[in-house]
Amino acid sequence: MNQLPQRSSTALKEWAVAVEAMARGDQIIILRKGGIHRDDKEFRIVHPEFLFYPTYEHQKSELIKPTYNSLLEEMVDVVPDNGIVEFKYWAYVTDKFELRDEDELERIKDNHLWTKEYASFRFNWRPSQPLTVALLRVYRLEYPAFVPLIPDFAGCKSWVDLSNDIELGRLIPAMTDSEYEEVAKYVREALARSVTYND
Repeated sequence: MNQLPQRSSTALKEWAVAVEAMARGDQIIILRKGGIHRDDKEFRIVHPEFLFYPTYEHQKSELIKPTYNSLLEEMVDVVPDNGIVEFKYWAYVTDKFELRDEDELERIKDNHLWTKEYASFRFNWRPSQPLTVALLRVYRLEYPAFVPLIPDFAGCKSWVDLSNDIELGRLIPAMTDSEYEEVAKYVREALARSVTYND
């Protein structure tokens, strides 16, 4: 992406601990299957750039690698209870893959925080559908944005329309270009036999 945007009004829901791991440069991928935005309930990257909407309901210590338990504890300590959603990070997609062979998932096991068992569970849920793997460039907003929680944000959906634009200000990259490309190159080569796609 040659020029970064100044504002955004779309958010993707993701576990808060995974968002923080990406913001720290520990990983650049998300693993998704499902995510209700279409009648067939398949997940697709329908928005190539988005804010991160951190979620807290489903993340558990037994679902992530032990090295991330302290980070998860940090996330538990900051769970919002005041009817406000805080947006701190924005990202855009550089690559998308559809995995239909679980061996492909095994090849990137060191590139994400989820346990092997939980990653396998995600892969095998709704087995007729492929697992979406997306590579993301993540940025920190210059200033966090705070948005009142409304009923439209609730539910098991991946994408949230914020209605109003959020000013992004100066976007601070989680990784340098060279750091990102080094990790992305490894994942691309590991998934070279997978289907890449564009929506």
